Amino acid sequence: MKQSRLMSLVESVANVIVGYSVAVVTQILIFPVFGLHTTLAQNLKMGAVFTVVSIARSYVLRRLFERSKKGQP
Repeated sequence: MKQSRLMSLVESVANVIVGYSVAVVTQILIFPVFGLHTTLAQNLKMGAVFTVVSIARSYVLRRLFERSKKGQP
């Protein structure tokens, strides 16, 4: 069964929200282990940067895979 465009959007938004949350929580838990002490605001900003990079990476890879599928039957 094919996924509707609306459900694709819902999945993408959920993925971004979960990824952002995981990044921020991971930073809060792991950074002190390495002696890095950041504020919540700094963690939220870094999480945003990681999220933007992740979205760009995912988009580029998806486009590359789509392009590679065009030559196949």
